[in-house]
Amino acid sequence: MDWQDLTDLTQGRPFVVERVRLADSGVAVEGQFEPPQLAQLGVDDQVFVASFVRSHGSIKEMERIFGVSYPTIKSRLKRIAEHLDFVDTAPPSTSAADVIDRLQRGEISAQEALSELEGA
Repeated sequence: MDWQDLTDLTQGRPFVVERVRLADSGVAVEGQFEPPQLAQLGVDDQVFVASFVRSHGSIKEMERIFGVSYPTIKSRLKRIAEHLDFVDTAPPSTSAADVIDRLQRGEISAQEALSELEGA
């Protein structure tokens, strides 16, 4: 059974994977595993996301592939994005204690520490 069969079977309802077997070693792990977010999308949305990635994010190419307009592509991307959690890629903020620790270890100068503290 592949993801498409599983998606068809579940008809968009949430599901949990309870057993994973490594094909090359036969090792199996049992528990409750949430499938990846992309696997939880419907088949049509999975195809759409795969096409978007293959087209390197080109909305023009997506318009050509699917024969629809720019607003339609944007609307669908927005709808799909609402089903996905995004990872925060912003660097963690530096606390005053971290800055002082780095200053005490001689990793930064007093001026650099002041600049970082003023920016925090």
